Amino acid sequence: MSQKQMKEAFVSNHNGTSVLEVTQGLCLPVLCILCRGLLVILSQLSRSSHTWRARFFIDFVFLIVPLVTTLTILSSFIYLEHLAVIIFGAGLFYQIYHQRTCYARMPVQKILEKFSKISLESEYIPAISCFRVINSAFTAVAILAVDFPLFPRRFAKAELYGTGAMDFGVGGFVFGTAMVCPEIRKKCMEGSKFYSFTKSLYSVWPLVFLGMGRLIIIKSIGYQEHLTEYGVHWNFFFTLIVVKLITSLLLTFFPPNKSWVVAVSITVLYQLALDLTPLKRVILYGTDGRGTRAGFFNANREGIMSTLGYVAIHMAGVQTGSYVLKKRSHIKDWIKVACCILLTAVSLFVSLYIVQVNVEKVSRRMANLAFCIWIVASSLILLSSLLLGDIILSFAKFLIQGAVVPCSWKLIQSPATNKKHLEALVSEAERKKPSLCLITAINRNQLIFFLLSNITTGLINLLVDTLHSSTLWGLFVLCLYMFTNCLIIYTLHLQDKTIKFW
Repeated sequence: MSQKQMKEAFVSNHNGTSVLEVTQGLCLPVLCILCRGLLVILSQLSRSSHTWRARFFIDFVFLIVPLVTTLTILSSFIYLEHLAVIIFGAGLFYQIYHQRTCYARMPVQKILEKFSKISLESEYIPAISCFRVINSAFTAVAILAVDFPLFPRRFAKAELYGTGAMDFGVGGFVFGTAMVCPEIRKKCMEGSKFYSFTKSLYSVWPLVFLGMGRLIIIKSIGYQEHLTEYGVHWNFFFTLIVVKLITSLLLTFFPPNKSWVVAVSITVLYQLALDLTPLKRVILYGTDGRGTRAGFFNANREGIMSTLGYVAIHMAGVQTGSYVLKKRSHIKDWIKVACCILLTAVSLFVSLYIVQVNVEKVSRRMANLAFCIWIVASSLILLSSLLLGDIILSFAKFLIQGAVVPCSWKLIQSPATNKKHLEALVSEAERKKPSLCLITAINRNQLIFFLLSNITTGLINLLVDTLHSSTLWGLFVLCLYMFTNCLIIYTLHLQDKTIKFW
């Protein structure tokens, strides 16, 4: 076998892992982000000022390093990782509570009562930014790590049925993008609906360029490909283009708060077509039933047909975004939102179990009903966990006068609370306006981060024999790769640069 064939075989024919393990892996970054926020608050108590280098190091250690180790050397110790992070976070919170500068002599019940009346900045939802960054960072780590032996094969994309950790990355990206689409943010609602749709048509040209560029480069240098992932010519950028165009057209007829109706309709009808027509056989074995790749459709049948599932996931993301981004400010309202999303996620996991037992198991290759339910349920678990983490972090900030944590809610003045305390807190936050934050940096230039990760992954695969790398060498390369990508994006952020193609 050639090197290319060996690498293709290395990432093919896998069956995934359990839904529970993927969910546990998604929740770990949430705990790490919470610990990072608590550590920042505690450091402010000691009046220590951090340079951009120190902030970058803290963010990298708390956000990126746990992702790298969870997907590699510590993959079998997920429970111990959770326990260690929880204990560390509890210790930080204990120190903050006992060193609090506000309500020092007040019992905890009274403090909670006052906190329940606090208001939060409603224009910016940090949980959505963290959701998108976690998914981007996870994807960046996984696309390179999968080529090294230290990456567990159960985390790789499943060949036909199964829930690999990498299977979530694509769906999570679509869901995260949908939550902040222009239709929700009302950025393209001026003028006619036709104008909004034409604006969406214009906005996809960078994806066309990236998709065609990737196709030409991959074919010209003979880079390894996983054929049954999207097909011969298709790639994720083309999927994003089609999803964007179809959903933009659908949202000209359906309001964002009714997107769930479209999502359910598409997934149910698509699953019925898979079960009651020859469609499933066509996707898996081609129109001749023998795996033909003759013709554009047969060559790219997986990528073309799975687009329907991603359209449904996008519409579910639009529904979620329209709910979360509703104007609300009181902390009580946000607790209700987090609990509502969590209950919805649990309900969907129950539905997933029923569907997998009675209908069909999860298949990313077809993007079937079970796959769509799994992606939406996992996304909602991650989002609700981030919201609850932000609420805990807001309570910690409430206890410390002038506490500021990048990429977290700002406490705003409420007549029902201690006015003097909140005025001091807000004015301090407004004056500092911290921007030293890796999460904000990646969220600001997310497409550039994704593109940079793909380019550096390709370069490393061309320069390094990943298949025969030792565990220590593989871990070093992964950390250096993520450090370099993050540092470039962080530098762009420090220079106040946002790179857009449109």
